[in-house]
Amino acid sequence: MTQVDQNSGIVLVTGATGNVGGELVRQLAAAGEPVRALVRSKRGADKLPSQIEVATGDLDRPESLAGPLECVQRIFLLGGHRDMLGLMAQIQRTGVRHVVLLSSRSVLGGSASNAIVRMWRASEEAVGSSGVPWTILRSSGFMSNALEWAQQIRAGDVVRGPFPNVLIAAIDPYDIAAVAAVVLSRPEHEGHAYILSGPKAILPADRMRILANVLGRNLRFEGLTEEETKAELRKSNPEDFVEAFLRFFAEGEFDDSEVLPTVQEITGRAPRSFEDWARAHEQLFR
Repeated sequence: MTQVDQNSGIVLVTGATGNVGGELVRQLAAAGEPVRALVRSKRGADKLPSQIEVATGDLDRPESLAGPLECVQRIFLLGGHRDMLGLMAQIQRTGVRHVVLLSSRSVLGGSASNAIVRMWRASEEAVGSSGVPWTILRSSGFMSNALEWAQQIRAGDVVRGPFPNVLIAAIDPYDIAAVAAVVLSRPEHEGHAYILSGPKAILPADRMRILANVLGRNLRFEGLTEEETKAELRKSNPEDFVEAFLRFFAEGEFDDSEVLPTVQEITGRAPRSFEDWARAHEQLFR
């Protein structure tokens, strides 16, 4: 790996081709920050800004990060990995000065017996006990989760999905990245945990109406039954996560509907609406 001056203040962005990481890489690069994008493979990395450095590594294998962590002083870190303690030990050994962890606000409202809550709490505890200065971003659900509907929208006008009566103050990944960019650049945010939400709590049917308007389509949302919901969740989640989602949204264990002013307070501007997100990503539904 290319040697970089220790004073260059390199920011390592993990999950750099994902919804939040990709947005953060672009925002930091546009601001002239020295960025290193961490990816598992180079597939999709060609969409990142050409001036940034790309490194390969796997957060589930902390030993693979020795090279990517060279000369890094700040890290944007995705939580939820199986060896968070080992990961943070590797980060601590390299002399990193600040870790910004992306977590979930379910850690505040969910039960410790819930598998998803346990995962996020373990991540936060590993970061907090590492000795590395930290900031935690506890996010609401992502607006980009609506991309799960893209295949159905391309196929027809009726979209079926789980939890039709659940209000979520979903947030645009762009706004999470904007908060992270500010937090990474200012030491006064160290030692703080921030809860992030979008500007309004809306139902799946509300999001579908907005997409219909943006796409010029007559789209309609239909909720899945409980059994259909379980079957759908099992396609991409282990059984303990299926149970966790059901506890969150079918049994009401966690309320993700509260709207908070954090994005405005940290970035100086209001968070983007779901319509803003939909217009920015409409081509992915066509």
